[in-house]
Amino acid sequence: MIKIGTALFEACEELERERGISKEVLINSLCDAMVAAYKKHMRVKEATNIEAILDEQSGEIGVFRTKLVVEDVEDPDVQISLSDAKEIAEDVELGDEIKIEVTPEQFGRIAAQSAKQVITQRIREAERNLVLQEFMDKKGTLTTGIIQRVENRNVIVNIGKTDAIMPQKEQIPGEYYKPGNRIRVFVLNVKETTRLPQVIVSHAHAEIVRELFELEVPEIEDGIVEIKSISREAGYRTKIAVWSNDPEVDSVGACIGPRGSRIQTIVSELKNEKIDIVRYSEDPVEYIVNALSPARVVSVDILADDEFAHEAMVVVPDDQLSLAIGREGQNVRLAHKLTGWKIDIKSVSQMEKAEAANFQNYEEPVDDAEDIEEQDELQQEIEEEMNQQAIDEEDFQEDQGSEDSAEIEE
Repeated sequence: MIKIGTALFEACEELERERGISKEVLINSLCDAMVAAYKKHMRVKEATNIEAILDEQSGEIGVFRTKLVVEDVEDPDVQISLSDAKEIAEDVELGDEIKIEVTPEQFGRIAAQSAKQVITQRIREAERNLVLQEFMDKKGTLTTGIIQRVENRNVIVNIGKTDAIMPQKEQIPGEYYKPGNRIRVFVLNVKETTRLPQVIVSHAHAEIVRELFELEVPEIEDGIVEIKSISREAGYRTKIAVWSNDPEVDSVGACIGPRGSRIQTIVSELKNEKIDIVRYSEDPVEYIVNALSPARVVSVDILADDEFAHEAMVVVPDDQLSLAIGREGQNVRLAHKLTGWKIDIKSVSQMEKAEAANFQNYEEPVDDAEDIEEQDELQQEIEEEMNQQAIDEEDFQEDQGSEDSAEIEE
């Protein structure tokens, strides 16, 4: 047996407190390292009856080989005679298994080197599994981190046991990410790597708005108010559709809060990003009208509503056209993402001009039977006249040809 003392157990307990790696993992790693070192030293890599045993009370560790007690020994590596076995344990009988210590002399240095490599590897694997398990559970949720640095336009955020990466496309345009600042991020994905898992977070994801509303609005957490849909252009504007399962609770009012306290907290968290709270409706016309707020709508005409397409024509007052479309089409684009409907917006004057143009190009069909008969007779007369002209021309050409022949004969 090799004396290792109690310092190892104290180090294991400290590592368990600091990194969350259990003491059993480290002790098992040490035992595995001892077995690996012994097999390499004795050149018995294929042996399966070798194990290392650690006595926590005495602080000693040794390598043991399990052998079967038999009458006649055929394979000394796995068998032992009854007489030899009784020298180790007096109560042993035929057919029993006995553990025999085979720890080589001067084995401490070899075992220590092997143990260092194995334990280091096992600690890394344990940390990797802990991080992977923790953040797999956090995937799709909101968490708080501290900005560490910016590398190649990627923001590195510490979120506990590991550093997460926030790619440029997941950042809010124009936002300055200062190292040391706390930030609330959405765990977008967790990728396995040979080292620690790579955690991808987002500061621009629409689910951040959902999480913030769930934190600030008790009615949403209780299930009274439900978030039906969210469309967001991070840093600029967000539209959120809400619905109340209780007729006595106003879904929009609950999200705004007393004197706007709830919505102001969320807006401050999102760095003054504009938020439109929209009342959800099963009626697509009403839903589209609400989604285009704050613009006023004159009418909504459903053009297509099936499994292949959802299209609607919306008419707004002339002074509301720019507001309904929004800067660079932002308002109508967010309304489209929120409702899932393709929305075409025209002003009242544009619709009037379009209707006038269609009226001028419109030809009224002939339904009267007499008119149809008169048109048929006229068409027939024109055809007969054209046929007669063709016959006269043919006769004329024949006569002309005869006269030319007579002149040539003369």
